[in-house]
Amino acid sequence: MKKIEAIIRKSKFLEVKEALHEVGVNFFSYWDVTGLGNEKKGHVYRGVSYSTSDIQRRYLSIVVNDDFEEITIKTILKAASTGKVGDGKIFVSDIKTAYRIRTGEEGGSTLN
Repeated sequence: MKKIEAIIRKSKFLEVKEALHEVGVNFFSYWDVTGLGNEKKGHVYRGVSYSTSDIQRRYLSIVVNDDFEEITIKTILKAASTGKVGDGKIFVSDIKTAYRIRTGEEGGSTLN
């Protein structure tokens, strides 16, 4: 099993969610997060300067069986990309095991 963590633009969340559902990833958790990026300059909107050093993003946490790792990553890459700085990051780590609390079941079948 793999844990895929993605930090994406909030504006791309619906597209990513719909794309993940289309490929069969129907369960994941997400949070609104704030981070610091590489962009140091501010933006001016209607004469008011706004700092862009604190960036609002959405953080997705997805656990999938090994055979879903590649399709999940490709789906996020495609749906979340704008081609501009600040599109986000994806991190992948191994999950040793998972348990279904209701039944005590263990292993990859708990993800279904």
